[in-house]
Amino acid sequence: MIFDDERPKKPVAHDIGSDLSALSAEELQARIELLRGEIERLDAERVRKEAGKRAADSFFKPKV
Repeated sequence: MIFDDERPKKPVAHDIGSDLSALSAEELQARIELLRGEIERLDAERVRKEAGKRAADSFFKPKV
């Protein structure tokens, strides 16, 4: 016999614009944490790309 707390938990996922009414407060918090982590990952990549662009711009800057 398998009890609810013995079942493997589904990975948290979120579709932008999905219906939130059926989610518990704990499920909403899990989604918030997931999205915050994704925002941090996106922001870190943006910063890395901006730094690369600045480096390229300074390297190819016309010598006056």
